[in-house]
Amino acid sequence: MTQAQSGDRVQVHYTGRLADGTIFDTSRQRAPLEFTLGGGDILPGVEQAVVGMTAGEAKTVTIPAAHAYGPHQPERVLELERHHLPQDLHPEVGQHLHMQRQDGGTLEVVVTALTEGHITLDANHPLAGHDLTFDLQLVEIL
Repeated sequence: MTQAQSGDRVQVHYTGRLADGTIFDTSRQRAPLEFTLGGGDILPGVEQAVVGMTAGEAKTVTIPAAHAYGPHQPERVLELERHHLPQDLHPEVGQHLHMQRQDGGTLEVVVTALTEGHITLDANHPLAGHDLTFDLQLVEIL
């Protein structure tokens, strides 16, 4: 059987879980994820796990936080005074917001805490600091 190798376009079903078993994403209720091995479009640890697999094969791989979305960086957590927010913004904990950076780009943040006078925003990737376990199934090598 043909094994997937760098440069191949593949379709993969996956389920991503945290260490406590919480599923953070899955392709099982939709089309499989399609990508080119070695293209850099997905986490390198997932790409590396698919290399050598054959169509129909399944495996589980755990990617340490340092090789996934990195450690949670406390310096990426911001506390702002609420009067700096637009008047029409009514933030809620868990809400995703976009902030404009000084270089003109945007930064996605998550509201993590609110008080009457302050808002706490986290600019870390939501999966930063977590080891990630993926159940992978190579559906097809295209």
